[in-house]
Amino acid sequence: MEFLHHSDVELINTNATDDMVAMAAWVSFDADKEERLKDREGVGKLINFLWKNRHTSPFEHGIFTFKIHTPIFVAREFFRHRAASYNEMSGRYTFMAPEFYIPPRERPLVQEGKAGNYTFVPGTDEQYALMRVHMEKVCELAWKSYQDMLQFGIAKEVARDILPLNTYTQFYVSMNPRNVLHFLDLRASIEALYEIREVAHGDADLDKQLDEIKAGIEFELAKAMPLTYAAYERNKC
Repeated sequence: MEFLHHSDVELINTNATDDMVAMAAWVSFDADKEERLKDREGVGKLINFLWKNRHTSPFEHGIFTFKIHTPIFVAREFFRHRAASYNEMSGRYTFMAPEFYIPPRERPLVQEGKAGNYTFVPGTDEQYALMRVHMEKVCELAWKSYQDMLQFGIAKEVARDILPLNTYTQFYVSMNPRNVLHFLDLRASIEALYEIREVAHGDADLDKQLDEIKAGIEFELAKAMPLTYAAYERNKC
């Protein structure tokens, strides 16, 4: 068994570019000429104008496909983004891996406040130790029970029901740049679930600069579409 503390984001494929955003915008005026792309400052200003004023249709051309390795509860949060295409590993047809998420020590543990106005604080070392002991105990028992049922001939689609929400899954997701930006607006926010912030931002530290981001959807967007990323950063909601 493995107890993991993070999610992984892998860029599988993309054809999304800043140039496509500009060309899609210029075609409105029958002015989508490739020579105009040589003016990189002008392209940057155009993209910034489009995103700042939420003229978003030019950002819908192109696609990002990511492979996400994450706990089931994070995947379910991700799947609420319905303007995307998904294929997930099936626990009906394959054996689930013995991988379980345990929150890292830096993850806030204690919820304070009233509904709609919660804050989360780190908690004590004793609270973290208690949480970890119980989570590991439950995972070990669930995994043993899962294995026992499979060995006794129980179908995978039935045996998997005993596994907890912190079991890891993996899925492909494809989104156009506009929906990637929308995902980041919501999921890179300090108010988003800690674990999905990691998927969005890489290491869940929103104060880091681009060259310090180690993984995540934001990082891949910034590499593929630097002018679009700059406009996103400049005009965050």
